[in-house]
Amino acid sequence: MFDNKNKYLVDENATPALRNPVDIQTHRAARAYRLQRVRQRLLAEDCAAILLYDPVNIRYATDTSNMQVWTLHNFARYALVFASGPVILFEFHNCEHLHQGNKLLDEIRPAINWSYFGAGSRISEKARAWAGELADLVQHYAGGQARLAVDKADLQGFDLLREHGLSLVEGHSLMEEARKIKSTDELELMRWTIQVCERGIQRMHDELRPGMSENQLWAWLHYENIRHGGEWIETRLLASGPRTNPWMQESSERVMLEGEIVSFDTDLIGPYGYCADISRAWTVGHVAPTAEQRRLYGLAHEQVQHNMALLKPGLSYREFSERAWDIPAPFYPNRYCCVLHGVGLADEFPAVAHRGEDWRGSGYDGLFEENMVVCVESYIGARGGSEGVKLEQQVLITADGCQALSTFPWQADWLA
Repeated sequence: MFDNKNKYLVDENATPALRNPVDIQTHRAARAYRLQRVRQRLLAEDCAAILLYDPVNIRYATDTSNMQVWTLHNFARYALVFASGPVILFEFHNCEHLHQGNKLLDEIRPAINWSYFGAGSRISEKARAWAGELADLVQHYAGGQARLAVDKADLQGFDLLREHGLSLVEGHSLMEEARKIKSTDELELMRWTIQVCERGIQRMHDELRPGMSENQLWAWLHYENIRHGGEWIETRLLASGPRTNPWMQESSERVMLEGEIVSFDTDLIGPYGYCADISRAWTVGHVAPTAEQRRLYGLAHEQVQHNMALLKPGLSYREFSERAWDIPAPFYPNRYCCVLHGVGLADEFPAVAHRGEDWRGSGYDGLFEENMVVCVESYIGARGGSEGVKLEQQVLITADGCQALSTFPWQADWLA
């Protein structure tokens, strides 16, 4: 509510904020491990260095964060990480002070922004200065004719770097491979994000009532994330009633009615930049489900549990896809886009396709490994049906199978 005396928003129902259980040594160990992973991949690919523009990749390698969402579409900061050499961050104007105490960084320089927003008619001039500076650094630390990995850049930038004699290598896959295996310390950071996310889910559960809009409900997840030091949420996937079928509609001003299904997908980037990707479904007002709602929920839950039980190190993506739960024919046309996907600082490699036509069109093979974290997906809603259910569980692959990291309870009474 709005307090007229003090002029600020008062949350009368707020429980005390959770206490962050992560100590500074765990955080430092996680960031050191991640940089080591990047350097190991560079050496394996015979690359002298990698140029990073994706803010999630920059965060992974350098543990620096600045205007993450804004820099997804503005090329205003970047990093150059050498396999055997320094870590150099090129930071946005007058932002060097943001990273005081970060011992991963050997040097911070001002970034040269040669996007149209930053350079206008001077793009060519700025791009040449950018390429020249990078080429000089690579020459100094790695010698001529070096192989430079790049995760993303505009076309003109590639051409200019090649003019300086650099051999360019696609670097996004290199970073995805580096990010794939989590350390014990990384998992502690991720567990904290999941704890924060589940506080937000619980808050949505407790606040849910007929007559509120989808956006009002969704705002509680943001609220709990931000007040616990989280960062942003990648999507707005929350829908109710007829908007739950087909899936992928984002939250709206629609007023929710008692007894309707409401489903959501958190896609939450929380503290330390880690992702909690969890889906649950309830009825508005938490009234008893109809027989059809119960059936949809039971099938979605069965799909998640069946596919979780398959997971183990050494299992191939293809074998997992072939052995995955059989989606009944009425629900197959509206199936989710993948059977599961990796997760870390965001949704990550791999994304495992359904067998059959999906595998033929976009499937690729590989092996599950211990300490990968994946999200097991389900969407059950018949084409033309009135509602659907979206469920998702975040799990750690262990030596013995998999372990649920997301522990928010299922609707056990719906499964009886």
